[in-house]
Formats: sequence, structure tokens, C-alpha cells
Amino acid sequence: MKAAGPLAAAASAPARQGGARRLVDRVARVRELGIVAALAVLFGVTGAANPSFLSYGSIRDILLNSAIIALLAVGQTLVVVTRNVDLSVSSVVGLSAFGGALVLADRPGVPVPLVIAGCVLLGAACGAVNGLLVGVAGVPALVATLGTLYAFRGVDYAWAGGRQVNAADMPEGFLTLGTRSVLGVPLPALVALAVLLAVGWMLRNLRSGRELYAIGSSPEAAVLAGIRVRRRVLTAFVASGALAGLAGVMWAARFGTVDATVATGKELDVIAAVVVGGVAIFGGSGSVYGAALGALLLASITSALAVLRVDALAQTAVNGALLLAAIVLDRLLALRVAAALRRGRFRDDR
Repeated sequence: MKAAGPLAAAASAPARQGGARRLVDRVARVRELGIVAALAVLFGVTGAANPSFLSYGSIRDILLNSAIIALLAVGQTLVVVTRNVDLSVSSVVGLSAFGGALVLADRPGVPVPLVIAGCVLLGAACGAVNGLLVGVAGVPALVATLGTLYAFRGVDYAWAGGRQVNAADMPEGFLTLGTRSVLGVPLPALVALAVLLAVGWMLRNLRSGRELYAIGSSPEAAVLAGIRVRRRVLTAFVASGALAGLAGVMWAARFGTVDATVATGKELDVIAAVVVGGVAIFGGSGSVYGAALGALLLASITSALAVLRVDALAQTAVNGALLLAAIVLDRLLALRVAAALRRGRFRDDR
């Protein structure tokens, strides 16, 4: 006999919500496993065509090339799950990279940890500007961060004044941070991994992390539930900016030569990594693990196509096709999840 009445509906609501959460988590795991499978196929096929692709040097380069994008993708995920986007991350990377390099070049006695902390704070300040515009002033994130993308880059150009900081101008100890390895793993990749694990744990286990997903699922419902939406959105943008500041330090240490054009256009690579990694562009679902795997997949594809001597324009086309495929897959999965929830298939999933 079926239960009826408002009391029965209220009693069954937690079970339905728990089942829905498990269904969404299952879909996310499938997406992440799909990326892992794609990486395995990519390495297998490319390695068979050119064994040098599987060499330690090649894999090390892939890890180095993906570390910065993965770090930015982690920060971008925090923003995207709230149903927003941060287009200014590349300009924040450029601003912090040039600022840190300039301080190290002009003031050799300044401790490197202090410079790193200063770059992270600079990035957090830029993120706070975005957060105030979006979370407090209510400006659409796409418009606000597109404006700050150009504003921060303009500040960078004005600050640089046409100057370029070269590797010879910076301390050797700082430059080794971009190339040093620990047990064969590049240090930038380890930094990105540490940030990934910390943010992933926060999103899954802390109330503040779960509230970000609630905001992305339904901002209006989040307000009614008593969530401080403005504060959470501001915090997400500040965290994204801080990680962009850290990425700027890693960029300067990795490449050595820094000017006002650093990381121009990289915001598109970051968004592509996030979307390919299964983070819903309309918010509410996805994980930082998927976003990092997306960054690794895109870096691996670029390296594989270069090894196979595919034209650079073709590489861009492949990345674009992959992004479109990810968007279509997200839409199909969203429709299937919605249909399953409507039919109540998850009610007995305990």
C-alpha cells in the first residue's frame, strides 16, 4: 500500500534527496573514469606509433605543462559550480607572474617564500574584485570577469612598461622550483596535486563546500535555505584568484622569461579543461578531480599531436571538437539524470 499525505511525502524527501545525490555522484565517477580510459588509449596508441612519447622526459613535460592549467582548473571549478565563471584568471596569472619576477629581479634579498605569499595575496585581491562585482553588486559573471580580464591585463601592461624580466635576473633557487623533481615527479605537479586533494576534500566534506553546489543547483533555493550566497560566491572568486596568483609564481619559475603577455588566452584552456572534466557549466555538479583530469587530457593530446607531427591548427581543432563533445555529453547525461529523478528510480537505491 502506497503512503499518502504530506507527512509521508516529508518522510520520503530525505531518501529521495540522498538517492539523487548518489545518482549524480555515480555519473561524475563515470565521467572521470571515461577520461582515465581516454588517457590510457591516447598513451597506448601514440606510444605504439612513437615509443619516445612514453619516455620519462616526455611524461615529465606533460606533467609540467598540465600542472599550471590543472591548478587554475581547480580554482575555476569552485566558481563554475556556483553557476558563475571567471574569465580573468589568465590576466591574474600574468599580473602575479610579472609582479613576482620583478620583485625578485630588483630586490634580490627578498625571501622567495615572501614573494610567493605576496603573489597569492595579489591574486586573492583580484579575485575579491570579481567576487564583489558578481556576488555583491550582482553583475553577471561573464560580463564582470570579461571586464576585469582586460582591466587586469591593462594594469600589467602599464606596470611592465615594455620591460621583460629574464631568467638571468632572478635567483637560481627560485627558478629551480619550476624544474625540480621529487622522486621523479616535477615539483609543480606535486603542488597542483596537493591543492587538488585539499580542495577536493573541502568540497566533499565541509559544509562550505557542499553549499557551493547548493548555490549552483538553485540560487533561489539556497537563499531560502539560509545559505549566505553572496559570501560563498565571493569566497569562491577569492580562492580562484589566489590559485591564479600561485599559478603565476609557478609560471615565472617554470619559464624564466616574463613580460606583460604571460598566459594570454589561457582562460580558454582552463574553461575547456573544466568542461571536459565533467563540471557542468550551468553549475551544481562536477568535481575538481575531473577538472584536473581534463587538464591532463588536453595537455596529453597536445603533446601526442606534436609527437605525431600534426599541424598546430589541427591541434586547436581537436581541442575544440573535444570541448563540443564534452558539452553534448553533459547535456545528454543531464537529460538522463532528470528523467531518472522524475521516474523515481533512485528511491530504492540504498
